[in-house]
Amino acid sequence: MSGPIELTIRRVRAFAVFAAVALMSSSLAYPAFARGPENIADVAEKVIDAVVNISTTQNVAGRNGTNERSVTPPQLPPDSPFQEFFDEFFKNRRPGDGPRGGNGPRRVNSLGSGFIIDAGGIAVTNNHVIADADEINIILNDGTKIPAEIIGRDKKTDLALLKFKPPEKPLKAVQFGDSDTLRLGEWVVAIGNPFSLGGTVTAGIVSARNRDINSGPYDNYIQTDAAINRGNSGGPLFNLNGDVVGVNTAIFSPTGGSVGIGFAVPSKTVVAVIDQLRQFGEARRGWLGVRIQEVTEEIGESLGIKPARGALIAGVDDKGPAKPAGIESGDVIVQFDGKEIRAMKDLPRVVADTPVGKEVDVVVIRKGKEQTKKVKLGRLEDEEQAKEASLKTPAPAEQEKTVTQKALGLDLAALSPQLRTRYKVKETVKGVVITSVEGNRDAAEKRLSAGDVIVEVAQEAVTNVADIKKRVEQLKKEGKKSALLTVSNPDGEVRFVTLSVQ
Repeated sequence: MSGPIELTIRRVRAFAVFAAVALMSSSLAYPAFARGPENIADVAEKVIDAVVNISTTQNVAGRNGTNERSVTPPQLPPDSPFQEFFDEFFKNRRPGDGPRGGNGPRRVNSLGSGFIIDAGGIAVTNNHVIADADEINIILNDGTKIPAEIIGRDKKTDLALLKFKPPEKPLKAVQFGDSDTLRLGEWVVAIGNPFSLGGTVTAGIVSARNRDINSGPYDNYIQTDAAINRGNSGGPLFNLNGDVVGVNTAIFSPTGGSVGIGFAVPSKTVVAVIDQLRQFGEARRGWLGVRIQEVTEEIGESLGIKPARGALIAGVDDKGPAKPAGIESGDVIVQFDGKEIRAMKDLPRVVADTPVGKEVDVVVIRKGKEQTKKVKLGRLEDEEQAKEASLKTPAPAEQEKTVTQKALGLDLAALSPQLRTRYKVKETVKGVVITSVEGNRDAAEKRLSAGDVIVEVAQEAVTNVADIKKRVEQLKKEGKKSALLTVSNPDGEVRFVTLSVQ
């Protein structure tokens, strides 16, 4: 053979060699993908028996006792494949539950997820899974149903600890891992009870850490794209070692199903709360006794803090630990017990995780200089103290003419008995009252309104409009672009606001 035939054979051989090399290269280029699914199967097999369903029952009054709306089964075509799902949903509903069936009480059932952390009969779930339940049952992976009772719960982190009598056969318990070691892109496995279908395994990666979804003061969620749906709440999030690194708690979904954005409480938070629930039946957190706000770029520039960081103290509780330690309104906390406070949201978490009664060093920036204060932490009470139901209103003052002047684009006036009465400003509040913010877009965006009182400008007290104008002129000479205002509401609660001096 020669010519075109020989050339064709050579091409076929070359293609075969190229294909073999390509396959080898492909297998070497994607080892993580190959290992991921295999490890997921191993994890599921290892831990599935420790994951439980949480079944709750609540007695709900009839329509005459509440505003609840009854639901009747939909009319489906004969032999509809969805009939069994609706039959399951409505099988526990009694004749009196429908809109025409009467007004007696009925029992509402719901299902969530949880996991066993002690083979002696202790499980973890979300607080919202068992909230308001009259009866709680734990359903093991083999279908065994066991009554459970609450050891303790914590609403702020949405965690609950349950106790139940273990069956004669040994139980499987899982261990907590270290959520701080999780990396973005790392594989995780979620196991739970979505849509009441029973134990289901889904997998994905860690999409983000330290997520704040505005659900509470201690938000620090792990975000994952592992499918988490309704009913997964309270279930565990595992790493590929089979350790629990989070408790699945929330999802972002316009449809109610997974769209790849789920959130889990990190195990570091869970372990601390669970330990306290086991010991005390409640979570006990440190308390500093301050109100804080964010240090924006403008506020940071006004205070000489570059880059902007820390938590700005907007108020100090007279009965809190911060007061005797010398921490003042206007201070910026940048370090607490050796931990850097980079943003306002960091401080509540760090303080809450610190043991009650511990004496800690708190580093603050005051007028551009760092100071260290020693604080002995108090205990944060679960229930906030009730505010005064009513304020004492000063007796009507004699009619007098109010003289207003403009500064910083605001209409301002010295506080008088008449203005205190008009805006219900407490006697303890001193400063210059705002009577109008019309036409000042900057002030409106900062939510300043008539009745607010300017207490300080650039951390210096002001008692009249002339004081404010003098401070503004001084700031302009210093080349400042904005003025830092300490503003009080009529009740005496202060915050910090920056306004342009141009």
